[in-house]
Amino acid sequence: MQSIYAFNQSENPDLDKQEKFMFYSIDQMLDLYALSLQLLVEMRDAEATFLIKSQKKHLATSEEKNYSKNFINNEVIALITGNEDLQTYIENKKLNYWKQDDEYVSILLKDLRKREFYKEYISLKEVSYKQDQEFVSKLFKKVIAPNEKYYDYIEDKRLTWVDDFPIVNTAIAKMLGKISEKNARSILMPSLYKDDDDRQYALDLFRKVILKDDVLSEAVEGKTPNWDKERIAEMDMIILKLGISEFLYFPSIPVRATINEYLEIAKEYSTPKSSIFINGILDKLVKEFEASQKIHKIGRGLR
Repeated sequence: MQSIYAFNQSENPDLDKQEKFMFYSIDQMLDLYALSLQLLVEMRDAEATFLIKSQKKHLATSEEKNYSKNFINNEVIALITGNEDLQTYIENKKLNYWKQDDEYVSILLKDLRKREFYKEYISLKEVSYKQDQEFVSKLFKKVIAPNEKYYDYIEDKRLTWVDDFPIVNTAIAKMLGKISEKNARSILMPSLYKDDDDRQYALDLFRKVILKDDVLSEAVEGKTPNWDKERIAEMDMIILKLGISEFLYFPSIPVRATINEYLEIAKEYSTPKSSIFINGILDKLVKEFEASQKIHKIGRGLR
């Protein structure tokens, strides 16, 4: 959707160039994923440094001398640290920004130390793997993901990350809920695509909407009696064309899945009433296409 919008807005649209940027943007999702996981490691390391400095103070308090090492010894973060694929990826992509941007690590640590779940965690005399896992999950969900300064940092670092942020955060939260010593190697660094067909789908959908623009525009004509085509919001028109493309050119995608997906996208990226408008148009088109036998879905459960 974003790539089609950028292509349409360009003074000198270049299909090949926009395709390359689309895949570049998708690839950056994994960069954000790795950077966010490394943030957990950097917070742990910063806490270890804080502990050492506290204990070396000339007038260290009893609490400082006996500071809990539960966070520092957290087994889940140890699995992240020890994952060679992740660390190699970070090194090769030069993603360890936290060495130069350590003020954000400090901001998040200060927030963490105020939380009751943190105080309860470091007060534990013995910690199980499950408790380590629950702590890291809460750290990510309650401290890192919702932090506005961290969000601003991500936005400033790479603009394309803003839209990836909720998707990546959800992926990390799910992974942290499942990770164990047995599966860490297989789930810590996910694949961007389910398979080669998944990547090809993105390319095919982008090309269909661009190259079949006349056909798709014609399909919308007459379905909006109260709206001229020029009055339909640009983003709504793109979403409609994406949906129509899936109806006509992607036989393995169920009609209902297409409609549901683009309604969710409309709610996120377009006007408050767009989802209702788009739902009405796509429903009309489905009935029309089915009556004229233009929709040919294959496989079970594709209606």
